[in-house]
Amino acid sequence: MQGMVKSFRKPLVVTVAAFAITFLASVNTTFAQVNFGSQVVLPDAPATPAPAEVPAVDPTLALAENIGAITLGVGHTMDADEMALVSAAARQIQLARTPDGARQVAADIVASTYKWDAGQMSCLNTLWTNESHWNYKAHNYNSGAVGIAQALPGDKMDVVATDWRTNPVTQIKWGIRYIFIRYGTPCRALAQARWSGYY
Repeated sequence: MQGMVKSFRKPLVVTVAAFAITFLASVNTTFAQVNFGSQVVLPDAPATPAPAEVPAVDPTLALAENIGAITLGVGHTMDADEMALVSAAARQIQLARTPDGARQVAADIVASTYKWDAGQMSCLNTLWTNESHWNYKAHNYNSGAVGIAQALPGDKMDVVATDWRTNPVTQIKWGIRYIFIRYGTPCRALAQARWSGYY
């Protein structure tokens, strides 16, 4: 049970951080001070107390009263570097929601981690175009396979993250990891798919 709690903590932090980024984007930036490598600091709240009829703010989303640091639950703050990473991750997810964007995200992941050459990327493109057309919402109703890489069953992707139903980056990371572990390269996976109809 404790492992399950930990698995939900990260998506919650990312969701709250994305909310915080959206909030900060709507704030007049001439009054916000951002120093990368330090905490995001906002101006102090007005000294007048809030009216009694205003409901209490959820402490997990509140700004700390003493220094204005964004608080993500009791005792947790997020510095500007972490917010930049969350923002980059959110942009990557949005990009991967289109087939061309998903191809770009896959190429970036491969370049940074697996170092497969252009020939291997061509095989990966062919393999996943045949499987799902790089559509993260793809669902084979005959077999039950889902996602860009057509995982069967879909919950196999929990090893990467539990948001695989809605996060194309999770699907891509899982698919590349699966190919690497099982076949070594996308071209070997493609050969298997051509021979047997699946990989």
